Amino acid sequence: MFIDRFKRAGLLGAALLSLPLWSVSVHAADVATPDALIRQVSVEVIDTVKADKSIQGGDISKIIALVDSKVMPHVNFQRMTASAVGRSWRSATPEQQKRLQEEFKALLVRTYAGALSQVREHTIALKPMRAGADDTEVVVRTEVKGKGDPIQLDYRLEKTADGWKIYDVNVLGVWLVEQYKSSFAQEINASGIDGLIAKLTERNKAAAKR
Repeated sequence: MFIDRFKRAGLLGAALLSLPLWSVSVHAADVATPDALIRQVSVEVIDTVKADKSIQGGDISKIIALVDSKVMPHVNFQRMTASAVGRSWRSATPEQQKRLQEEFKALLVRTYAGALSQVREHTIALKPMRAGADDTEVVVRTEVKGKGDPIQLDYRLEKTADGWKIYDVNVLGVWLVEQYKSSFAQEINASGIDGLIAKLTERNKAAAKR
């Protein structure tokens, strides 16, 4: 299943965490490029994980706080959620959109929190970017190396007024948004937006009890 595949590399936040500490410092001017952004976030997050035994042990409250402070500022999560929900996003009320983003984020964080305890065992290689100077959407391709076969891990980013933002992640050739879009569409067709919200809430509550 897709969930099993994605667990191998971790959630959106954990995927970023699997990057190594780079031996060179990251200067402010460097993050003008999307690959440098991936590098910068990695340094900040790995430092936090290495210094906090609770995060390494899977403390969900600290993991959420870490993702909120270090990862989410670099993610266009509204676009990610809207793309996963599909055409029904436009007909959802602002409150429904807010709930969808909250529950989708909680699902990702809780489902893959365990990956954080293993990030120190992985390294990653950034592949050469194929992008023009004027491109506003790019793909940063990477390969995660650790135990077992290397894991393909790529990022789609868009250039905004606030800098580069991640809006999708590809693990082993499977894009996150596309996979959730299919299952979300089935739930929406069966019971509407409120039904999808209820299903996500139910899954998150069940995960919280484990």
